[in-house]
Amino acid sequence: MNITYHYPPDLFNLLVDTIPLLCKSKKDVLIFLKGAGVPTNMMEDMISKVNFNRDAISKYEIVRTGLERINERGERTLRIRREILKRVTQFENFEACWEKDRLPAKGLVAEISKLVQVKDSFTKMKMEREKEAEKRKKDYLRKVKEQELHRQEIETIKHLLNSLFTYTDPHKRGKELEVILNRLFKAYKISVREAFVLVGDQGAGIVEQIDGVIELDGELYLVEMKWWRNPIGTGDVSQHLVRIFNRGHSRGIFISNSSFTQPAISMCKESLSRTVMCLCGLDEVVYILENNLNLEEMLKKKVQAAIIDKNPWLKSEQTIH
Repeated sequence: MNITYHYPPDLFNLLVDTIPLLCKSKKDVLIFLKGAGVPTNMMEDMISKVNFNRDAISKYEIVRTGLERINERGERTLRIRREILKRVTQFENFEACWEKDRLPAKGLVAEISKLVQVKDSFTKMKMEREKEAEKRKKDYLRKVKEQELHRQEIETIKHLLNSLFTYTDPHKRGKELEVILNRLFKAYKISVREAFVLVGDQGAGIVEQIDGVIELDGELYLVEMKWWRNPIGTGDVSQHLVRIFNRGHSRGIFISNSSFTQPAISMCKESLSRTVMCLCGLDEVVYILENNLNLEEMLKKKVQAAIIDKNPWLKSEQTIH
């Protein structure tokens, strides 16, 4: 707690000892307190004693009583406590004090200033610690919220993906697969761009369709997605490879509900001399979702196998275990 919010005992007693030395008379003490903002109604009894029975109260009793009353008011008299401290620590006109009080007054003012600085330093450090603790708490709650939203999104995607098995229209199912898998990439923050088409010049129409683009370790991958009954052959793989080759430094990932023919796998292996091409089964994606595993890590393992082992079709059990 800031010391100006509530005078602690050591500072309180120092102020009681100091203020009477800064004021020659009891009326001067009352003027000092009033000038700092202490309301007259808080000092009426003391004012009456000073005016009509001067010997009934001392300068020290006036200060002690006044400080006790503003201390008891808490936040309501915060400004007054700050002003009293300011006036004491910035007091310079010691010539206005009684001669015998000047040296003790200087010493007490210096001691109060030192005490305020020390306590303020500890207060600031405490506030910094509390601020850091609050920041950590907010960061933790933010992460918890993000994790919960991620979990909910994965559950939704899992439900949507499972619903595709009930589709009877292959074309509609294929389009929905693109949407769902791109949503999955986005949930793992590896999505760059969802499905898009390129249109040719002079009314040539759609010349190319990309199902999605993702980024892994700073490299861009064009993603092709298929939900076919039969294994993917060289025709579809070659089309995807052409898209990749035409983009210079891009790489490719092909995700299929069915498997891949051996000639298609061989074609992808041969292409590794020019670019990175990875094959992925939809069952691997489903396994990732069902077991709360990391999709990005699974894809990275496939990329490593393609680059290091020249194996574009890393088996599911090797990828997800």
